[in-house]
Amino acid sequence: MFDRRRLRLLSLNSRIHDMSSDAIMPLTACDGGGLMQTASDIIAARQRSSPVILMMGAHVIRSGVQRYLIDMMENGYVSCIAMNGAGVIHDYELALIGATTESVSKYIKDGQFGLWKETGQINDIINVSYEEDTKIGLGEAVGRTISEGGFLHKDISLLATAYRLRIPATIHVGIGYDIIHEHPNCDGAATGALSYNDFLRFVSVVEGLQNGVLMSFGSAVMAPEVFLKALSMARNVASQENLHIDNFTTVVFDIHDINDTKNEPPKDSAAYYFRPLKTILLRTVADGGNSRYIKASHREAIPALWSALRELRSTRQ
Repeated sequence: MFDRRRLRLLSLNSRIHDMSSDAIMPLTACDGGGLMQTASDIIAARQRSSPVILMMGAHVIRSGVQRYLIDMMENGYVSCIAMNGAGVIHDYELALIGATTESVSKYIKDGQFGLWKETGQINDIINVSYEEDTKIGLGEAVGRTISEGGFLHKDISLLATAYRLRIPATIHVGIGYDIIHEHPNCDGAATGALSYNDFLRFVSVVEGLQNGVLMSFGSAVMAPEVFLKALSMARNVASQENLHIDNFTTVVFDIHDINDTKNEPPKDSAAYYFRPLKTILLRTVADGGNSRYIKASHREAIPALWSALRELRSTRQ
């Protein structure tokens, strides 16, 4: 086995960051006309006390739309936020130093990619949290640390906001996917345990998805695969109790060209292997749910969704 004690870790102070907090967009209304139906679905779901689940890839954080997401969380439009392990890293680094993201092509040349001391502190949070409470989730552990710690930029942290508002923030980790797994202080057992706790919390939210909304922003693998298993577990229990989880809305936001969201593509088509289409837009809603695909960048889609929610809220007050 590789001896991690041989690794050289450098400080984040020596890293060139590709994104800073200056790139985070201020709350500014824009044209939300194309997302009025999705906004209406969200408002209707929350009025029925059904959940609105927001699943996301890490590029959402890198796109600088945090203030829009935080405002949606604060106004009760988001019941659960789910992200992959990279999302935790970007959220944590931004909260800590107001910058994140490194050039893979630059730092992989000499093997420095991902090996930054301060980012590895996430492992310490995970390890200590696991020792203190085997039931805690990874999202809650990191969100609590940011919320209660001396982080200068905690106001733009999605995890700190979720912790403050008591909104489940579930982190779905694949071991070996994230830079903190390179570090000598990474404990795979603790990481896996906390992430699995989050998975079970996510399943618990999905149990109430009837008449709710699930959105996926830029997650080609994590969101469809985690949702698929969670929904199967939730439906298994529901069927034993003569209940149903078959009437909800799914929305996928991405930049792929998807022309048909009603029929499963043939196996010889590349579209067949785009999991958000096959899983989120087709198979999981085949028994009566609704789905739609929105082609747009995160910097376009999320402000537009926020603007649509804002406009609908003002017209209904």
